[in-house]
Amino acid sequence: MGSNVMRLRSLVIVLLGAIGLSLFASTAAAQTDDPALIGTLRYDDSETDEEVLVEGVVLSVVGPGEFTAAGTSAADGSFRIPVPADGIYAVALDISTLPEGINLRNPDTNPLSAEVNDGNDRRVLFALVEGEASGSGGSSISFRRVAQLTVEGLKQGLYLAMAAIGLSLIYGTTGLVNFAHAELVTFGMLSTYMFNFYGLAGVIGFVAPLPAPFGGGVNLIFAMMLGMVAGGCLGWVLNRMIFKPARAAGVSLIAQMVMTIGLSILLRYLMLYLFRGGPRSFGDFSAQRAWNIGPVDVTPKDLVAMTLSILILLGVASYLEMTRMGKAMRAVSDNRELAESTGIDVERVIMAVWVAGAGLAALGGAFFGLDQVKWDFGFRILLLIFASVTLGGLGSAYGALVGALIVGLTINLSTLFIDAEVKNMVALLIMVVVLMFRPQGILGKAERIG
Repeated sequence: MGSNVMRLRSLVIVLLGAIGLSLFASTAAAQTDDPALIGTLRYDDSETDEEVLVEGVVLSVVGPGEFTAAGTSAADGSFRIPVPADGIYAVALDISTLPEGINLRNPDTNPLSAEVNDGNDRRVLFALVEGEASGSGGSSISFRRVAQLTVEGLKQGLYLAMAAIGLSLIYGTTGLVNFAHAELVTFGMLSTYMFNFYGLAGVIGFVAPLPAPFGGGVNLIFAMMLGMVAGGCLGWVLNRMIFKPARAAGVSLIAQMVMTIGLSILLRYLMLYLFRGGPRSFGDFSAQRAWNIGPVDVTPKDLVAMTLSILILLGVASYLEMTRMGKAMRAVSDNRELAESTGIDVERVIMAVWVAGAGLAALGGAFFGLDQVKWDFGFRILLLIFASVTLGGLGSAYGALVGALIVGLTINLSTLFIDAEVKNMVALLIMVVVLMFRPQGILGKAERIG
């Protein structure tokens, strides 16, 4: 009885969050029929540390078919330059029209290349600074910039946590290091995109006459739910068709790990074949004006997604602590042989871990896709997921959460001092340093070897 109550409570938490996001959808900025290149020009005043919006800056656009256009930033610093169709456009900022003493932080990024997909607006970012331009990520340090990077780090850490928890539990229950787990993140991102635009008709053409979500796209909130379900189903298939037979046949963990590497490559390029290579954006919430909350700027979609992430992670923690299956998952993760001797159906627990872990990874991928949808996104963050799990403690769900938050914060705050292109290196360095003093990870349990 108690376990059913806790399951219902966890479900209610997730549904309430989804309802809140649905209600928010009615207040989101409307997307115009014609796609456009949009953005806001701003810089931080070095004396007051306040944001200054830049008016009267001229921008020009060059695109396919000899297309050219120009625009000027408005009083609020915003600009919007319509384009005729999808394609890759070069956006150039006329430096001579900037106010005196204001420059591009990195002049090498002018002009910028921007790709418009599926008729959606594409945001273009030009970083402006007072004084001389610099290509360094640590050109200026201010309270506002530190606060903004902290928020970005928390956002990335929360999304990473949803992927890392599943990977950690799979390792804890089976001992398997699953290199294909990152592709579950990508699968969730791409399946959400498919449900958002096409429904199942995007893959199964003959269902096109049926109503949404079979023959047509649905609102992004429901598309995310369907993407999470699709991710859980893929986790079930992978365990049932590949890894359960491998365990039954006595295949070694090393051999299974090699299988996951091959599976990762297969899934990645299968998704490339189906999705094609260019980055895209979801149909909803793709272009939003950021809200100014104190010293930070946060778009409504990011604020809602971060809130939902916290609610979902709290629901996962409640499930692991208070339900019978959650306790069984933790028991198998701690000591599989002892758990099996007490009557726990280990294979049933492993299947539940695969389904739940894959569903969480898929939902994390959908949240990451709020910024941009890419066919190889999971591969790009694979090392960050492993760093989160290892840093927190292998096999520990709570350790994966703590590790993911640390990774998200460190790699974003490191751009105060280093170039953004090498920021992921910092997460690996932090992991190495921590493991030198605590080899089992932050929340891992020390074990005697030999």
